[in-house]
Amino acid sequence: MKFPQNRRFLIAAGAVAALAVAVGGWRFAHPPSREDAASSHRGRRHGDAAEVVPVTVASARVEDVPVTIDAVGTVQALNTATIRTQVDGRLVKLPFNEGEDVKKGDVVALIEPDLYKAQYDQAVAKKAQDEATLANARVDLVRYKKLTVGNYGSQQQYDTQKALVAQLEAQVRADQAAIDSAKTTLGYTTIASPIDGRTGIRLVDVGNILHASDATGILVITQLKPIYVIFTIPQQALPAVQRAQEKGIPHVTALGPDNAAVIETGEVSVIDNQIDQATGTARIKATFANPTLHLWPGQFVNVRLTVDTVKNAIVTPSTAIQRGPSGAFVYVLGNDGQAVMTPVVTGQQDENIAVIVKGLDKDAQVITTGFARLSNGSPVHVVSTVETGSPASSAPARASDDGSARSWSGAKGSGGGERGRHRRGGDAPAPGAQHSETQPADGGGGDAPSTAGAQAK
Repeated sequence: MKFPQNRRFLIAAGAVAALAVAVGGWRFAHPPSREDAASSHRGRRHGDAAEVVPVTVASARVEDVPVTIDAVGTVQALNTATIRTQVDGRLVKLPFNEGEDVKKGDVVALIEPDLYKAQYDQAVAKKAQDEATLANARVDLVRYKKLTVGNYGSQQQYDTQKALVAQLEAQVRADQAAIDSAKTTLGYTTIASPIDGRTGIRLVDVGNILHASDATGILVITQLKPIYVIFTIPQQALPAVQRAQEKGIPHVTALGPDNAAVIETGEVSVIDNQIDQATGTARIKATFANPTLHLWPGQFVNVRLTVDTVKNAIVTPSTAIQRGPSGAFVYVLGNDGQAVMTPVVTGQQDENIAVIVKGLDKDAQVITTGFARLSNGSPVHVVSTVETGSPASSAPARASDDGSARSWSGAKGSGGGERGRHRRGGDAPAPGAQHSETQPADGGGGDAPSTAGAQAK
């Protein structure tokens, strides 16, 4: 009963196989011509090229760009005083609150004064005793002098009395010195702050016996207004700082962890008189008024030292700068709505802006996004426009040792804690600056090496 059904299935399968063989044979006997294949390929290619790429653009603009050096600094108190006892005794009082501000002369610790008060009183009494003896000796000296004049007494007796008076006068002076010493020692039991500053956490509790030989103090007072920030720069950057110092006092900005928020603005106080041979860096101390106490001793901060300003520079967003085998280039928005690849020569550059030395006119519209799908002549659609140069004041360009387009990453601040930040250098120096000694071989301004590899130990 099943045989006819199997037979019909085999007949249908054979017909399908014969049809497939016939179609394959016809295709093999009649292949498509080269013209038809090329036409099909061109059609697909033109379809891809006609794709419109959404992009964001920004206008190039002219502005003054600060040339700066970035580093990592350590905050240091203007003055630090460790309060120690100069006499032995029991600590009876700490008349201050931990963490409060004190003025110079404010009492911060009291040592039990009874013993030293008794020694002072004893010295005073001894002087009074010797003064009384001296007064009596002077009366006898006058009497012996009269007797000697009238030949009623011997000259030897008069001379002996005169020497005794001189001896007693010297004893009174010694007594006064002993009083001064005892008074000074008694004064050591009342410890006053030697500076204006802020108290820290106390190191000794009330009731402990203190000794002048103790290595640990009672508390530490630090002066926070003003305050220092010490940082290091590569020795290659030192000439630029010295030139800036010749023109005036260079300004220093302390920045937050984001390297953008300004904490405090100060000025360079001193450049160290020698370069550390182990690290190839020079130490610089900057002074900050610190009215808001945002800078704290021991804190690590990003430091930005302004050494020069590039006047009337053409700037674009750093994201607009692209790198290729022939060097740096940007995509400029053409009048016909197409992206035009334009070679440029860049100067100073950071994470926000890039100085264009050559190849771009001011007010040109540069493309800042969509590069993965862009090529020269690609049609684009502008979805938004961004401003150029607004971050320049908070993240300006970096300086090189000769004022050209170079960047330095931060060196380790004094006291430890390496926090370097690598910045890209430019392709060519800014107008009026010398050419940097380190440039990419292709002239395209690839990533410039950081010269702040040496850190202060």
